[in-house]
Amino acid sequence: MSHPFTLTLSCAERPGIVHAVSSFLFEHGCDIVEHQQFDDPLRGQLFLRTAFVCAEDSDVDRLSQAFGAVADEFGMSYRVAGDQPERVLVMVSKLGHCLNDLVFRWRAGNLGGELVAVVSNHEDLRPMAEAAGLPFVHVPVTPATKRDAEARLLELVDEHRVDLVVLARYMQVLSDETCAALYGRAINIHHSFLPGFKGAKPYHQAFDRGVKLVGATAHYVTPELDEGPIIEQEVIRIDHTHDPRALATVGQDAEALALSRAVRWHSERRVLLNGHSTVVFR
Repeated sequence: MSHPFTLTLSCAERPGIVHAVSSFLFEHGCDIVEHQQFDDPLRGQLFLRTAFVCAEDSDVDRLSQAFGAVADEFGMSYRVAGDQPERVLVMVSKLGHCLNDLVFRWRAGNLGGELVAVVSNHEDLRPMAEAAGLPFVHVPVTPATKRDAEARLLELVDEHRVDLVVLARYMQVLSDETCAALYGRAINIHHSFLPGFKGAKPYHQAFDRGVKLVGATAHYVTPELDEGPIIEQEVIRIDHTHDPRALATVGQDAEALALSRAVRWHSERRVLLNGHSTVVFR
């Protein structure tokens, strides 16, 4: 029986890296089934993703420990992962289009991750979550309870053994401390009009300005609001016939598409952080 694994790594660019990786896999009886790499000449960094199978009985811990010698030689940051799906917790407020799309793709088996719970500061989307068989946890947020609410969120992350937190139009700003705790494993979605069209009605502002493109951006959450490393963006062309309601509908489509792709690529270990940006092996 073949056991699938994925190796992702980054390190300073130098000769011999790919040879060292392929030699290691050969010596451990592994067969490469997919390999992608990116050499960043501006930063002098190499990024690599290799999917492989092992015929012999092996596991993530043993492979990761054995690869440590190679990683030390080249100064690599690396991760060996098995085929267990990422466990995903979704955070929402009142808008349900992104949650609905994630649930649909999860049920269809093409989300890449496993939805395990839905957390919200409102009760509006409880029926949608429970209809999908997902636990729904209501965590109200006020200025006075914000710290306790975020502590509860982190407790839920631990309780459900969550690998990825998805802010699917969750209309609360996470504190710097929570952003740091979830660094590299929390994804947010917002309309790409930011920061040009701020406030509660960005699509009305866009209509007033006669925009010709509607977009959305999926990015990692950082303390810098809406400035985290970008994973995916979706753009849809519109025209003067789109009123604010039509713009919002098109915008929601863009948000759902960008977010689902970002979740899938992250869950498939296709996204590597590169400073303030990302390398995405599609």
